[in-house]
Amino acid sequence: MSFFIKPTCVGIATLSLLVAGPSFATPERLEAELTALFADGELRIGDVSKAVLRDRFTAEDIVYESPEGERLKIERYIVSGNYDSPDEVRVEGIRVEDSLTELLLMSIDSAVFGEPGMAVFNDESMQQTPLNLANLSIDNIALDLNSELAGDFLYELGIGPAPGRLEIAEVRGEQLSADTIGMLEFSGVAMQGEDLGDLGSGSLLLDRLRIEALHGMQGEQDEHLGAMIVENMAIESDTLVASLERLKFDGDFNDGEGGAWIETLELDLNRMIALAPPSERTNMRMVSNVLTDGSGTLAVDAHFEGLWKEQESQSVLGGDSRIMLHDAIGLNVNYDIPVVLPKNTTPVEALRDTRLLDAATLLGGDVTLTLDDEGLLARLVTLGATMEGVSEAQIIEQARTQAKGFGMMFGPEVQSVLLGMVELLEGNASQLVLNITLPAESNLNTYAQDPLGLPSQLSLQVETR
Repeated sequence: MSFFIKPTCVGIATLSLLVAGPSFATPERLEAELTALFADGELRIGDVSKAVLRDRFTAEDIVYESPEGERLKIERYIVSGNYDSPDEVRVEGIRVEDSLTELLLMSIDSAVFGEPGMAVFNDESMQQTPLNLANLSIDNIALDLNSELAGDFLYELGIGPAPGRLEIAEVRGEQLSADTIGMLEFSGVAMQGEDLGDLGSGSLLLDRLRIEALHGMQGEQDEHLGAMIVENMAIESDTLVASLERLKFDGDFNDGEGGAWIETLELDLNRMIALAPPSERTNMRMVSNVLTDGSGTLAVDAHFEGLWKEQESQSVLGGDSRIMLHDAIGLNVNYDIPVVLPKNTTPVEALRDTRLLDAATLLGGDVTLTLDDEGLLARLVTLGATMEGVSEAQIIEQARTQAKGFGMMFGPEVQSVLLGMVELLEGNASQLVLNITLPAESNLNTYAQDPLGLPSQLSLQVETR
């Protein structure tokens, strides 16, 4: 469980709970294996017993003093079921303290490991029998971010140890191993601290983070994430003040579709400006006014959906993606493209490995790009006129002249797009639509190798509305 605890002696002992031993199971065996696990320090166990009516072994009032100066306390350590292959191992009342100051470094109300395959974890046993859990349940984690125990967790976030605290109300998991996560969910996450990397000092609140079907964590195969959900996240720090209602990622294309969805991402630009150095505030305020029309809050919604349909001689790659900056601008992309994949390549493989998709043959197809102006372009014209000391009409005329100039350099297709943008700047239209038809046969590498020649390779129609 290095996600929570650096693997020091106390770290391993706290969430390392299982080892297969001889077939004869007695309370003395549990005591002996716990004693062996903590052999490098001082261990005291209050009582070890076996339930009379069922297979359950319990060690109570465990206290371990580590050579590093940390004290581990466990109220109860319970092994249920067949000792050599337990149904469950439950650890209750976990506390890690600094032995000298008695400062609490970490606490966990309870940790339950379902069908772990051993009764007491240690390195030797896990090398012989790789860790696999049918399920996992941890309640009420509290962690001092300035402790060595927090080292691995902070390292994953790109942060060094610093004063602060992390609390997690619940962790739930299913089908967990060193290489695979069937499901892992964190609920009620709250973190606050100083010097949190790029965020500076601040706090993070998160209602729920759920991960499903994560494979390849040990590098034996490409890492792949089936799904992820983030709900109700809020960040307040020296550099960022933001909230997110929901993020959903679907990376499983076995059903022919997947994508990512962002719902109500809000940036509080006013508060971020107030937190910025005084020398940067003027430019930040100017950008904020243009993006938000003076409200100081930038709201973003987005979705990126992909669809794959297999047909007899070809496949069809489709998609619908949209990003919307509310009261500013929106961009929508729709595509429907017949595709022939490289030999012996499945659609799922192609979507996971862009090199295979680059080598695919595109058999024509249609792409539609739609740009919706929600007020941003008009504000840009006003800003440009103010900064250059000219009228808005002059700014628009300059844009028209430049559009014609680029058209002479790159062709009529580019000119028609740029002149359509000028119509949006003038306010004569609020929507620009590009309807693109691909040639009968091509591939993505064709366009990547000659991006400047791209307009002439496509059939392009431009509409303003």
